[in-house]
Amino acid sequence: MRKYLVTGGAGFIGSNFVKYLYEKEKDIHVTVLDKLTYSGNMDNLADVIDREDFEFVKGDICDSNLVETLMEGIHVVVNFAAEVAVDRSIGNTQDFLMTDVIGVYVLLEHALKNRETLEKFIQISTDEVYGQIQEGSFYETSELKPRNPYSASKTGGDRLAYSYFATYGLPVCITRASNTYGPFAYPEKVIPLFITNLYEGIPVPVFGDGSQIRDWLYVKDHCSGIYQVIKEGRSGEVYNVGGAQEVTNLDLTKRILTLMGKDESLIRYVNDRPGHDLRYSLNTDKLRALGWQPQFDITSGLSKTVDWYVNHVEYWKKLRDGMDQRYFKGFWN
Repeated sequence: MRKYLVTGGAGFIGSNFVKYLYEKEKDIHVTVLDKLTYSGNMDNLADVIDREDFEFVKGDICDSNLVETLMEGIHVVVNFAAEVAVDRSIGNTQDFLMTDVIGVYVLLEHALKNRETLEKFIQISTDEVYGQIQEGSFYETSELKPRNPYSASKTGGDRLAYSYFATYGLPVCITRASNTYGPFAYPEKVIPLFITNLYEGIPVPVFGDGSQIRDWLYVKDHCSGIYQVIKEGRSGEVYNVGGAQEVTNLDLTKRILTLMGKDESLIRYVNDRPGHDLRYSLNTDKLRALGWQPQFDITSGLSKTVDWYVNHVEYWKKLRDGMDQRYFKGFWN
């Protein structure tokens, strides 16, 4: 039986990945370690929580004693645990450094002690470590130029993980993915925020003129990319995971409006975010060479995502109660 430790597994991408694992493999045991901060949600794991081959542990990846206990006998570590929101990082950088750097250090140290059984350590990074790009696409060898505290903290964890491969031979792989969307995303993120706002007839805030460009990746494609790296990735390597679906934020907004049956009168243009990156774009040839290919384009992925949120109102209604009210009113006042 292969044993997986999935940190941050009650979050959006982590919980989708846990369920993907059970689709792909039979003889496994999955342990999820999650601190259950604002974006961690036990409802995300409702489909697997009662399985005999699943264990959930509430805790912090910075807790060395706990991580040491959970790491014993683990074959694959997938580290999703992170502070992730750019807006939150601008006002609260210390928490990001603790989780995204110190937490990664704790995981790596105990993975090193468990190296006899460890087959892979997957550090989940982000395309934001590259900074912005005006033309062309980022390759795994591109210079790292993070432009906000979130991406800077993720860069720290990314490079620290690589150093444990280079120094100690730990079987580390790093994935850097583009903007991911789909079911179970926390409704503070732009796509679920806009869907849920529009469902309730509330305007949607667009930063600046909406000309920022993002490459969108459907969550199941993200999960399959990570799984391909676990199966075929070479230790010490970085793999970009992107959907090759670049659209401007304004175009994305209009697509959601159309799917929700709303018009552009509900758009509110607001002051741009400080240090807002204009464009992200990833070259994914390296991962595709391992046999991976995304299955969802922005049209089919957005349609599935809208349908999911419209049909799971009870899921996101209670989450919105704890969100910053500026997302529903105030950004445009």
